[in-house]
Amino acid sequence: MYTLYGKLGSGVASVHAALEIVGAPYRLIETSSWEPNAAFQDLLKVNPIGQVPTLVLEDGSALSESAAILAYLGLKYPAAKLLPESDAKRAQALRGLAYIAANCYPCITILDYPERFCADADLFPGTPYLTGNEVGALDLYGAVVSKWAGTRKHVEQHRPQFHATLQRIDQHPKVAPVFAQHWR
Repeated sequence: MYTLYGKLGSGVASVHAALEIVGAPYRLIETSSWEPNAAFQDLLKVNPIGQVPTLVLEDGSALSESAAILAYLGLKYPAAKLLPESDAKRAQALRGLAYIAANCYPCITILDYPERFCADADLFPGTPYLTGNEVGALDLYGAVVSKWAGTRKHVEQHRPQFHATLQRIDQHPKVAPVFAQHWR
């Protein structure tokens, strides 16, 4: 059974509807950082920055970010057709989810919750890479974005363990030659 943390009338509605569509068992726990209640402390245990929606998966791990949760549910329950069957159409649906997440939410989120971007919460602890033993998509994306606007210097000074993970990604035998072409 899934546990969905969120506040009615917020972005949790898309995930809530998706859980109904896929027919997966879940329970909805209403809470949010802007109206914290007793359940908010439970949310912080699984998502230290208190984001909603947060979906606690069947294995006890937590997944946040609406687009990621929707993609996860679409891939886990293909018969529900949250994502199109056609590779080309599915690719465009994933693009649309990423577009909304990258272009619609960030400005408001940063204005509403600047503390989320300054927290010491390690959502991806680096063992040895961000999501496990092999370099993956999250590693590549995070390493590239961290190279912009002086971020690496800041991370090196304030988050040395995370910086070490980024260095491992940079030095991966298949990644290093590509990054060398981009950052000479």
